[in-house]
Amino acid sequence: MADRKPIESWLTDMDGVLIHEGVPIPGAEAFLKKLRDSGRPFLVLTNNSIYTARDLHARLRRMGLDVPAENIWTSALATAQFLNDQRPGGSAYVIGEAGLTTALHDVGYVLTDHEPDFVILGETRTYSFEAMTKAVRLINDGARFIATNPDNVGPSTEGALPATGSVAALITAATGRKPYFVGKPNPLMMRAGLNAIGAHSETSAMIGDRMDTDVLAGLEAGMRTFLVLSGVTQPQEVDAYPFRPSQVVDSIADLVDLI
Repeated sequence: MADRKPIESWLTDMDGVLIHEGVPIPGAEAFLKKLRDSGRPFLVLTNNSIYTARDLHARLRRMGLDVPAENIWTSALATAQFLNDQRPGGSAYVIGEAGLTTALHDVGYVLTDHEPDFVILGETRTYSFEAMTKAVRLINDGARFIATNPDNVGPSTEGALPATGSVAALITAATGRKPYFVGKPNPLMMRAGLNAIGAHSETSAMIGDRMDTDVLAGLEAGMRTFLVLSGVTQPQEVDAYPFRPSQVVDSIADLVDLI
């Protein structure tokens, strides 16, 4: 097998790689600084669709991490781009927060509960039974079902929270219709992110803390993959998967010298 080309562009997950429970992981600041100083294209990715890129830029900056808004790629942005490519100027009924609604507005989508083209399910901390009932009825009436990501649970300081994947399963059970998930592990999110920074998969790497989303998405998008053990996937779990990352490291600190 031919040697891989040098890494010229970097994509990295956020939670579990750069931060953990609102605190930067040691090495994250040095990694980001070296990326910025090198001028190499990079993106920080998240399946969370709650926040806009500007919101996340501000949140990370308060933690001491400087990531420009244009270097942040969310499942909400990927979903909006996907819909704009599929059906420009369409309409949607949305369950989600500002990250998703802003992204859809920015591509010219109309948000409505009257005969929408799509029902779009994203992350929110206030899933309402009324909104889910409306979604079920609109899907039964012919709206196409899209979800920003398949994550079943999300983190909080109090413990796990039901997330998009869990609510999508409820709506699927009520309608018999499965959503199209745009976020990781769908390689669509990765390829759209690479296109956004003018990068090519052959010379790009993906860093993540989850085998089932980050590594799988990077692998299927044709990138080199690095699993860090500072988040969800534990060392003893790696061999249980039928695929492997290019390299397993303890944390982001071990990758600074590769830039």
